[in-house]
Amino acid sequence: MAFDRFGRNIHYMRISLTDHCNLRCVYCMPEDMTFRPSAELLQDDELIVLMRLFTSLGFDKFRLTGGEPTVRAHIVDLVQEMTAVPGVRFMTMTTNGVLLGKLAAPLKAAGLQRVNISLDTLDPDRFKRLTRWGSLEQVWEGILAAEQAGLAPVKINAVVVRGYNERDVPDLARLTLEHPWQVRFIEMMPFAGATELQKTQVVPQKEMIERIQADLGPLEPANDGKLDGEARLFRLPGGLGEVGFISSVTVPFCASCTRARLTADGKLRLCLLREKEVDLLTPLRAGAGLGELRKLVLDGVWHKPWGHGLADGQVALNRGMSEIGG
Repeated sequence: MAFDRFGRNIHYMRISLTDHCNLRCVYCMPEDMTFRPSAELLQDDELIVLMRLFTSLGFDKFRLTGGEPTVRAHIVDLVQEMTAVPGVRFMTMTTNGVLLGKLAAPLKAAGLQRVNISLDTLDPDRFKRLTRWGSLEQVWEGILAAEQAGLAPVKINAVVVRGYNERDVPDLARLTLEHPWQVRFIEMMPFAGATELQKTQVVPQKEMIERIQADLGPLEPANDGKLDGEARLFRLPGGLGEVGFISSVTVPFCASCTRARLTADGKLRLCLLREKEVDLLTPLRAGAGLGELRKLVLDGVWHKPWGHGLADGQVALNRGMSEIGG
């Protein structure tokens, strides 16, 4: 088992399969983004080696992220191979949904259990403004395909950006009245690249709740008040689904964090909002044995920070969001 200095059992690994993406969301990257050559990223066989290492250390929950994970070559075959690793209890994916219309059923058959789909607005024009390249119709098709394939419960992730989509919060929350989905509103977090926008246009959880309740009525706490991963859950009266808030900026949840991240270029990152990383790809390609790699992971986990430093003005600038994974 992998424990940090604070007694937290770190058993949830988020694996970025690529830094590449087929959208250019304003809060994530510039439109003229340049991605790293595939040869500099973890290859399929290297990912499986590290997956086996992680499960031997007690990691049992995995989320595939990006960039956009569905643009990785042979994604269905890779998912099938990853879910077959002994010790994998739960395998999910965060995706922008653009390619899910054709991939949802094959991914489910390959062993994927659930998806989180990014959807920041239901307005086609604002969707295009936020994603620059995106089609709302494609994403909606992907959401329905995921539900049809049994990648459930479907979770919708909405990053709320002042001046772009704060007015859309009630409409997105309204989806939970008619669908058994979890719609989760995410406070924008600062990273390299779009840092100024990310710092100045945050919409706090309190404002989101006020907007929802003004239009749709009171939000009632759900899940006995406990976090579902990172989300605080609520229900609208008569709703089939749940409304969640991931509020890393104003209501951090660091004390309950059990996760680490593996970047697409093979770095173990112990906190999304801290720069410190442990290089696993270089020693792996240099021929390091599992014992050496195991020690690197355990030492890294032991030094996992208690939480981020946003309240003190500390912002991680060594990577943009697409280079880390959600």
